[in-house]
Amino acid sequence: MKIAVLGAGAWGTALALQISRQHTVALWARNHEHMAAMRQTGMNHLYLGDFAFPDTLSLEDQLLTAIYDADLIVSAVPTAGFRALLKDITNLGCKTPVVWASKGLEPVTALLPHEIALEELGDTHYWGALSGPSFAIELANGLPTAVTLAAPSEEFAQRAGAMLHGGNFRVYTSQDVIGASVGGALKNVMAIAAGISDGMQFGNNARAALITRGLAEMTRFGVALGGCKETLMGLTGAGDLILTCTGESSRNRQVGLRLASGQCLADILHTLGHVAEGVHTAREVIKRAKSLGVEMPITYEVDQVLSHGRSPRTAVENLLRREQKSEAI
Repeated sequence: MKIAVLGAGAWGTALALQISRQHTVALWARNHEHMAAMRQTGMNHLYLGDFAFPDTLSLEDQLLTAIYDADLIVSAVPTAGFRALLKDITNLGCKTPVVWASKGLEPVTALLPHEIALEELGDTHYWGALSGPSFAIELANGLPTAVTLAAPSEEFAQRAGAMLHGGNFRVYTSQDVIGASVGGALKNVMAIAAGISDGMQFGNNARAALITRGLAEMTRFGVALGGCKETLMGLTGAGDLILTCTGESSRNRQVGLRLASGQCLADILHTLGHVAEGVHTAREVIKRAKSLGVEMPITYEVDQVLSHGRSPRTAVENLLRREQKSEAI
């Protein structure tokens, strides 16, 4: 089989390496200079490091060449660029099923990736979301990783999941695209909060409380959109949340740590070198939560720090000063 992986960041490259252990892979990126550097070195030094590309992986400059005759397209571009990529795919007349690994909400529209896919591909095109607790560097190293492929069509979820499943990469399936999408997006915001807490030396108790209450926020938001509570307790929700809030490789947690140390957001993002989806997601989640009437105190304070100049310490103090209430709320 041939699988096209679109987007050569850390996660897209790691997925391409993983999939190339079983199938032929075409890895595509918009940036021609980046593609030229990868061709020259046979690796993606910029985003992933010293992992040599196998013979089963080809690098493609042209989107049409990358997706031509592919059995499956895997999109690994940031959420902000997902719509443009889908437009390019449809403009080429391509009907190949699409699975995406994007985790976030689209800037301005506050739409989740599955809502973008519905607008651009329609409900007759096979598509789904690949999400779960997964650091690119660990997958590239061949370490065990489990994710979920969620799609409206159970048959497609099983079929596409079987293409990707194997070896150290375990792929579960689900039909709850909403729940999987919400978990993947919101965990990035909670990881920024966890990074702030850790950076201010608030300890393990505070981090555990933050993760638990963050999961409650994610669940409220997901259920309000039509997702299933059980999905938010699984790999795409609790699993991804725990990893991103505690792992040293978490970019969003790094943002929180650096904010707590007094660095300004612009400098953090400039030196990070990778996209931290939670930075843009927090603002969009708050907009969406207001329209749904969903209370999201942690997300609100993170957004205040990121977009409105609130100090990390004030944000934490605001959370601590909240009135007593039942844990079920």
